[in-house]
Amino acid sequence: MKKLLTFISIIFFFSCDSSTDIDGNVYCTIEIGDQVWMAENLKVTHYQNGNPITHITNNGDWGSYDEGQYGIYDNDPSYADTYGNLYNWAVVDDDRGVCPEGWHVPSDDEWKELEMYLGMSESEANTTGYRGTNEGSKLAGNAELWNDGDLENNSEFGSTNFDLLPAGYRGDGWI
Repeated sequence: MKKLLTFISIIFFFSCDSSTDIDGNVYCTIEIGDQVWMAENLKVTHYQNGNPITHITNNGDWGSYDEGQYGIYDNDPSYADTYGNLYNWAVVDDDRGVCPEGWHVPSDDEWKELEMYLGMSESEANTTGYRGTNEGSKLAGNAELWNDGDLENNSEFGSTNFDLLPAGYRGDGWI
């Protein structure tokens, strides 16, 4: 049985199977191993039930763990099309659901399954903190956007056609 997963920081450009969120945004999907992943960043501004997610533009207002919030990198709406939105944990963990119907944010166990499919040992996948060797390189794409020479200089960079992109970070004092 295929699992439907969503990752909030991924972009993939080509003709593909797709899923649509409540705002009408269409996301490509990709199959890796026995899993089906969304291959684009989420840019939805409403939960599945239609309730709006609070849009934060001031970093000083960012960070409430009680209220679901989203922001856009550098507060530039054009970035949302490419990089998606940035969400706080309250959005991700909300029962109303941020992902399109039938999808969910992947659990650590689902990430482990992907990592092991890409070559990581089970014992390494079960460690805490940073783990793996070049699994991230295999998933990444668009080398000029990355700021880690080891990642994009790996011979297997982009080999899964997943094209993971760095989407940014938001917090007090960060964009």
